Amino acid sequence: MEDCLFCKIVAGDIPADIVYQDADVTAFRDINPAAPTHILVIPNKHIAAINEASAEDQALLGKLLLVANQIAEQEGLAEDGFRYVINTGGHGGQTVFHIHLHILGGRQMDWPPG
Repeated sequence: MEDCLFCKIVAGDIPADIVYQDADVTAFRDINPAAPTHILVIPNKHIAAINEASAEDQALLGKLLLVANQIAEQEGLAEDGFRYVINTGGHGGQTVFHIHLHILGGRQMDWPPG
Protein backbone atom coordinates (compact mmCIF):
# COMPACT_ATOMS: atom_id res chain seq x y z
CA MET A 1 0.00 0.00 0.00
CA GLU A 2 1.29 3.42 -0.92
CA ASP A 3 0.64 5.06 2.45
CA CYS A 4 1.77 2.16 4.68
CA LEU A 5 4.86 2.94 6.75
CA PHE A 6 5.99 -0.69 6.83
CA CYS A 7 5.46 -1.18 3.09
CA LYS A 8 7.73 1.84 2.57
CA ILE A 9 10.38 0.25 4.80
CA VAL A 10 10.16 -3.01 2.79
CA ALA A 11 10.54 -1.02 -0.44
CA GLY A 12 13.56 0.86 0.91
CA ASP A 13 11.79 4.22 0.74
CA ILE A 14 12.13 4.79 4.49
CA PRO A 15 15.38 3.87 6.25
CA ALA A 16 15.33 1.26 9.01
CA ASP A 17 17.86 -0.79 10.96
CA ILE A 18 17.09 -4.00 9.08
CA VAL A 19 18.32 -7.19 10.73
CA TYR A 20 16.80 -9.63 8.21
CA GLN A 21 15.20 -9.44 4.79
CA ASP A 22 14.27 -11.93 2.09
CA ALA A 23 11.56 -12.14 -0.58
CA ASP A 24 8.81 -12.78 2.01
CA VAL A 25 9.79 -11.22 5.34
CA THR A 26 11.59 -8.14 6.68
CA ALA A 27 12.75 -7.58 10.27
CA PHE A 28 14.03 -4.34 11.74
CA ARG A 29 14.71 -2.73 15.11
CA ASP A 30 11.82 -0.79 16.63
CA ILE A 31 12.53 2.96 16.75
CA ASN A 32 10.78 3.20 20.13
CA PRO A 33 11.97 0.04 21.91
CA ALA A 34 10.02 -1.35 24.86
CA ALA A 35 12.88 -3.71 25.82
CA PRO A 36 16.66 -3.85 25.32
CA THR A 37 15.98 -5.97 22.23
CA HIS A 38 12.85 -4.97 20.31
CA ILE A 39 12.61 -6.12 16.71
CA LEU A 40 9.59 -6.10 14.41
CA VAL A 41 9.14 -8.96 11.95
CA ILE A 42 6.72 -8.25 9.11
CA PRO A 43 5.49 -9.97 5.98
CA ASN A 44 6.55 -8.09 2.86
CA LYS A 45 3.01 -8.61 1.60
CA HIS A 46 0.66 -5.99 3.02
CA ILE A 47 -1.87 -7.57 5.36
CA ALA A 48 -3.43 -4.96 7.64
CA ALA A 49 -4.03 -7.18 10.69
CA ILE A 50 -3.68 -10.82 11.72
CA ASN A 51 -7.46 -11.28 11.63
CA GLU A 52 -7.42 -10.25 7.96
CA ALA A 53 -5.02 -13.02 6.95
CA SER A 54 -6.46 -15.76 4.75
CA ALA A 55 -5.75 -19.43 4.21
CA GLU A 56 -3.36 -18.49 1.39
CA ASP A 57 -1.23 -16.66 3.99
CA GLN A 58 -0.69 -19.76 6.15
CA ALA A 59 2.86 -20.50 4.95
CA LEU A 60 3.82 -16.82 5.14
CA LEU A 61 2.62 -16.53 8.75
CA GLY A 62 4.49 -19.71 9.66
CA LYS A 63 7.63 -18.27 8.09
CA LEU A 64 7.15 -15.11 10.17
CA LEU A 65 7.46 -17.21 13.33
CA LEU A 66 10.41 -19.24 12.08
CA VAL A 67 12.31 -16.10 11.07
CA ALA A 68 11.50 -14.61 14.49
CA ASN A 69 12.98 -17.73 16.13
CA GLN A 70 16.14 -17.36 14.04
CA ILE A 71 16.47 -13.68 14.97
CA ALA A 72 15.86 -14.38 18.69
CA GLU A 73 18.69 -16.93 18.56
CA GLN A 74 21.02 -14.54 16.71
CA GLU A 75 20.25 -11.77 19.21
CA GLY A 76 21.19 -14.02 22.13
CA LEU A 77 17.67 -14.18 23.57
CA ALA A 78 17.05 -17.92 23.37
CA GLU A 79 18.79 -18.92 26.61
CA ASP A 80 17.02 -16.49 28.97
CA GLY A 81 13.76 -16.21 27.04
CA PHE A 82 11.83 -13.62 25.11
CA ARG A 83 8.29 -12.64 24.17
CA TYR A 84 6.42 -12.44 20.88
CA VAL A 85 3.50 -10.01 20.57
CA ILE A 86 1.10 -9.37 17.70
CA ASN A 87 -1.27 -6.49 18.45
CA THR A 88 -4.56 -6.48 16.55
CA GLY A 89 -6.92 -3.54 16.20
CA GLY A 90 -7.23 -0.41 18.28
CA HIS A 91 -8.10 -2.15 21.56
CA GLY A 92 -5.28 -4.61 20.97
CA GLY A 93 -2.78 -1.75 20.76
CA GLN A 94 -2.11 -1.91 17.01
CA THR A 95 -0.90 1.48 15.73
CA VAL A 96 0.53 0.51 12.33
CA PHE A 97 -1.96 -1.46 10.28
CA HIS A 98 0.42 -3.95 8.68
CA ILE A 99 0.91 -7.25 10.54
CA HIS A 100 4.00 -7.07 12.70
CA LEU A 101 5.34 -9.50 15.25
CA HIS A 102 7.29 -7.86 18.09
CA ILE A 103 10.30 -9.75 19.45
CA LEU A 104 10.94 -8.43 22.97
CA GLY A 105 13.84 -9.56 25.12
CA GLY A 106 16.85 -8.69 27.15
CA ARG A 107 14.93 -8.15 30.39
CA GLN A 108 12.37 -9.87 32.60
CA MET A 109 8.87 -9.58 31.12
CA ASP A 110 5.93 -8.99 33.45
CA TRP A 111 2.52 -10.65 33.32
CA PRO A 112 -0.09 -9.55 32.63
CA PRO A 113 1.46 -7.22 30.09
CA GLY A 114 -1.04 -4.37 30.40
